[in-house]
Amino acid sequence: MKELVGIAEQVAAKLIARKQTIAVAESSAGGLIAASLLAVPGASAYFLGGAVVYTRDARRVLMDISDEGMKGFRSSSEPYAKLLAEQMRSRFSSDWGLSETGAAGPTGNRYGDAAGHSCMAVAGPAVEVMTLETASGDRFANMQVFAATALKLLLRKLEV
Repeated sequence: MKELVGIAEQVAAKLIARKQTIAVAESSAGGLIAASLLAVPGASAYFLGGAVVYTRDARRVLMDISDEGMKGFRSSSEPYAKLLAEQMRSRFSSDWGLSETGAAGPTGNRYGDAAGHSCMAVAGPAVEVMTLETASGDRFANMQVFAATALKLLLRKLEV
């Protein structure tokens, strides 16, 4: 968790310096992204909210994305990660939206992705989507790597 908070401190410093805000949607990281950002003192200056969107019901209730709205999308995919990031940005009127969706393990998900598969996206003044494959079935280690990678993705966009 120390590594996550260290990255989050760098993100926080950039967001505070820019007077910008963020909202987060995560799935297989299980809240670690939000927890890391909130572990930094002064988080209320930049963190507007977050959601753990782990199920279809959570997607419908928390993100207001219906089954119909998922036509053409597959969970644990780059287009879905981008949709989540954009939806968080829009719903919170934040400068940035950050999302993560994947399969933490120890097995893959029902969509055919192997354990260690995660897609993440940043939506804001800059947009980027990426896929990470850890090739590991270690659930907690994957959750930590997913969260760290998502935070680093955001940090890269903030450094531009």
